[in-house]
Amino acid sequence: MKPTRRDFIMAAATLPLLSSAAVHAATHAGAKPGKQTPHGDPYLSVAAELRPLVKNFEEMFAKLPPLDLAHLAEHRRNSWAPAPLLPDIPVKQRRIPIPNGPDVTLFVLNEKPGTSRPGLLCTHGGGFILGTAESEVPALQQTAKALDCCIVAVDYRLAPETTWKGSTEDNYAGLKWLHAHAEELGVDSKRLAVMGGSAGGGHAALLALLARDRGEVPLAFQCLTYPMLDDRTASSRAVPWPIGVLGWKAEANVFGWSSFLGMPAGGRGVPAAAVPARAASLAGLPPAFIGVGSIDLFVEEDVNYALRLVQAGVATELIVVPGATHGFDYMAETSIAQQFTRARLNALRRAFGITPSA
Repeated sequence: MKPTRRDFIMAAATLPLLSSAAVHAATHAGAKPGKQTPHGDPYLSVAAELRPLVKNFEEMFAKLPPLDLAHLAEHRRNSWAPAPLLPDIPVKQRRIPIPNGPDVTLFVLNEKPGTSRPGLLCTHGGGFILGTAESEVPALQQTAKALDCCIVAVDYRLAPETTWKGSTEDNYAGLKWLHAHAEELGVDSKRLAVMGGSAGGGHAALLALLARDRGEVPLAFQCLTYPMLDDRTASSRAVPWPIGVLGWKAEANVFGWSSFLGMPAGGRGVPAAAVPARAASLAGLPPAFIGVGSIDLFVEEDVNYALRLVQAGVATELIVVPGATHGFDYMAETSIAQQFTRARLNALRRAFGITPSA
């Protein structure tokens, strides 16, 4: 079972490779990615069902131009391809103002005035430097249909042109807009959640922290899929083989975080407000779902974050998928991806007071 060209392009924003030129760009300011000692064939650590697909993806990514500042615009133009939209889940675009910034685009899915359904604020992945909200609309339509909910996806500004303060405020403005317009969207303002994968999961975690601290928007849940939570991973803290050898790699992580922060990842001067894992306290956050593959570069930081949530008294569900790399749920035809997607949807159903499916 080989991925199609559309599958490859759609996943490219989630699983880019990084060239030596991009490593230099990320490390020039002082960040030093951790080194791994190889121990045999890394593909032997991949779940058997996923292994041929992971190999195909790695081979295709190796043919891409380097992901560096010189080629970043090209990667952005080619990082997604249109997918068919569901005809029964309407999608609208809105532009909303941002304090001290340009207007931001929102994609509003499945609004139904006169109803009272859950609302999801979604942030897309792409390592903080790639991706668009529009690219995730087809998948979000599936979620909106499965849960009968309204979804607002934020097309936040990307790094390095905009660092963490700008994109975080973009997303928070989207969350406030969803809350303020809940009635006209057919949303129950008491059943709001944030959701995202990879860098989008990091943004969703930041939103949960910001909503707690500002006290303006009550959140019922945070749904984080292999979230990008800690700039110290692979910068000031090495990861053991074979974690992160396939998929999103150490050098890419340092480049993405350094671009997002506007300073070298892993340093002592990194502001805690920009990095969920650096937050002093996780108490008072909404219940959480965290899912990650066992050989994903983010597995340690995600498991640690889940543990900290539990220790802070936050109801938390953690799923670690054996032999799964970053972005494994894009391999939608596999039973592993399907089982994970069901678990994630059921976590959202429970959070929203909907009976989980079998």
